[in-house]
Amino acid sequence: MIHNTVGKALVVTCLLAMLVVGAQAQEQNQEEVNRLAVQVRDRIMKLSNFGVFDYITFGLKPGTAGYVVVLQGYAARPSLKKSAERVVRNIELVESVTNEIEVLPTSPRDEDLRFAVYAKIYYHPSLVRYNPNRGSRAYMPGGWARANSLGISNDPPQGYHPISILVNRGNVTLEGVVDSEGDKKVAGIQANQVSGVFSVTNNIRVPNSGK
Repeated sequence: MIHNTVGKALVVTCLLAMLVVGAQAQEQNQEEVNRLAVQVRDRIMKLSNFGVFDYITFGLKPGTAGYVVVLQGYAARPSLKKSAERVVRNIELVESVTNEIEVLPTSPRDEDLRFAVYAKIYYHPSLVRYNPNRGSRAYMPGGWARANSLGISNDPPQGYHPISILVNRGNVTLEGVVDSEGDKKVAGIQANQVSGVFSVTNNIRVPNSGK
């Protein structure tokens, strides 16, 4: 199940939200649009500063000599907003990029919440299988000396995480994909149990749930 979940999450989290709008777009070659969308997704996914505390979506719309890519979502570091625009702008057929990515606060309080919510979710017995670092002591709760000194946004956990954790002034939003409604519910409950969290918005998706 986990491999299928990760594959679907790659599409959702990085977002193959191919919002091609307008009558002109409908006349465009759909295969070309699909190919471009995959290229945009892959470029963003491969960024070294894209991680569990970020969530980027994009849309495509026709321009005069190609396509306009609209980047949206949230980045825990200003560098990600810039690098996402840079790698997408260099793709053939991309005419221009509208960058609407919001950079999240990196206050000490929000940094502490990122750490605490991550530990609560990714080390829960029902969710630990989603954690690519579950066997590494460096990423065990209480073992992130380097992350604590640099700030967890500057030294985030490595590897692909199906559940993205977004923290904005004490408010937490969960995005991504999991295998079951039960896993989604547990993730929301765990985030709500972290002291200092004001609210939790659980946007995690469950494939084939009928919703």
